[in-house]
Amino acid sequence: MVKIFIDPGHGGTDSGATGNGLLEKDVTLAIAKRVQNLLENEYSNATVRMSRTGDQTVSLGKRTQDANAWGADYYLSIHINAGGGTGYEDYIFDKLSDTSKTAQLRNTIHAEIVKTNDLKNRGKKKANFHVLRETKMSSMLTENGFIDNAADAAKMKVSAWIDNVARGHVNGLAVALGLKKKSSPPPSGVLYRVVTGSFTVRTNADEQIAMLKAHGFDSFIDTFTMNGVTYFRVITGSFKDKSNADKQVGDLKKVGVDSFLIVINE
Repeated sequence: MVKIFIDPGHGGTDSGATGNGLLEKDVTLAIAKRVQNLLENEYSNATVRMSRTGDQTVSLGKRTQDANAWGADYYLSIHINAGGGTGYEDYIFDKLSDTSKTAQLRNTIHAEIVKTNDLKNRGKKKANFHVLRETKMSSMLTENGFIDNAADAAKMKVSAWIDNVARGHVNGLAVALGLKKKSSPPPSGVLYRVVTGSFTVRTNADEQIAMLKAHGFDSFIDTFTMNGVTYFRVITGSFKDKSNADKQVGDLKKVGVDSFLIVINE
């Protein structure tokens, strides 16, 4: 198995960069959770560990120590930029040569990310960042747009853009690390949906979705009518693999959100 450590930048008391009504810690977690989900659902030889799965404060030292202790094969730190620019860039440790294994892996991942993220390509860079310096495995830090740039920030507010950014990261990891697509797809026709609330008032469902988003969980509303009453059911994940749905329930419980599974036919 290829061990991939995903590090959503900042969290908890550390909001990271801010701008245009956004917090870096929220955007990085949204991207990271999608990366995790895609890797676990689509690849048979990838196992993922996250530095945080909710809005927790985690020190830089704790992040790299966890990755090193786990024996990760690759460390990917996801960030959002600020400072008046625009576009995408990524970093490896500045003491590494352009012919190093880490540089070669980064070249592959960078090429895939810029295909999908709809951002200006600011290039491949190097820096003496803690997560690049203190990790024992190859590592890379991505800066996915500028939160203080109105055009970049507008994209960060769109779920489809988050999906595309995550897909670029995953495509790059798959090519660089030799990940193998699952040979047999999950059973067709069945979805395991994670339910985190059912309301008769739409605004209550919207408030639940906002609370879940603050914890890094994207949700949607499934509307249905029973006995003449319309219900707004909040769905926080829809999976073909029950083990992934069970994991989502566990992650929600860690942040104090109760949930349960329903099974539907596609």
